[in-house]
Amino acid sequence: MSSPRPDPASNEPAAPYADTWVVLPTYNESQNLPGISEAILDTLPGARLLVVDDASPDGTGQLADELAAADPRIAVLHRLGKEGLGKAYIDGFASALERGAGRIVQMDADWSHSPDYLPAMLAPLDGEADLVIGSRYTRGGGVRDWGLMRRVVSRGGSTFARIVLRLSPHDLTGGFKAWRRAALEAIDWSRVHSGGYVFQIETTYLASRAGARVSEVPIVFRDREVGTSKMSRSIILEALVVVLRLRWEELRGRGPRKASLAPPAQEPPLTEHAPGATGEADDSTAP
Repeated sequence: MSSPRPDPASNEPAAPYADTWVVLPTYNESQNLPGISEAILDTLPGARLLVVDDASPDGTGQLADELAAADPRIAVLHRLGKEGLGKAYIDGFASALERGAGRIVQMDADWSHSPDYLPAMLAPLDGEADLVIGSRYTRGGGVRDWGLMRRVVSRGGSTFARIVLRLSPHDLTGGFKAWRRAALEAIDWSRVHSGGYVFQIETTYLASRAGARVSEVPIVFRDREVGTSKMSRSIILEALVVVLRLRWEELRGRGPRKASLAPPAQEPPLTEHAPGATGEADDSTAP
């Protein structure tokens, strides 16, 4: 990791993850949010956490506001309702980038993505990768507490997308990722078709086609212990349709074009934008 830039007003160096934001979408995660928030921030000293809540009926958004009021490292983005995981991430990415993030992590709030993997996922962004995938399907990775059908659907979906879209990563359906700022900025977000789980395939595809270097770090995925899974047959069907559509567009010469990604910054940003600088009235009340 590159050395953090020291604060000119102090002899103390900046925290090692001062340029890092973790985007955490939530919907009915009130039982998980306090613990996962604490674990993330303990693992990444100096990082910021952005909770993106879709008007959870169980009070997750209000709880997030309380956590943010008690800890300045936590910010909250409230959305008017449930519009899909992908759209929550897009809004969260935009907010984090506007606040000066140099590296952005996306992860689930249900403990299926362990915060223990965060340092290993962020390290390659300092030179060898623009996007790092927390991979269940590379050597050393795996899943726990899944039935046979879910294993088949998940791995089969990744394999299908990998072959059809000619991509190298083995885990294309997982949502545990670390991004370098330039990789997110290189994506043409108008090309994203889905707000659902196939969003994970689309973003890796678009980043790869834009010229991003993609790396995988092995993780063990554990099924949620609290709450219910949001996977459904419609999500699976949507993924198949979107993957085929992406390939069809490319075959017709209408695929995404390669971009020129800026090299990694040698030092993280010295300052970050104050809350509210994104056009939101306030972190705790913004739609």
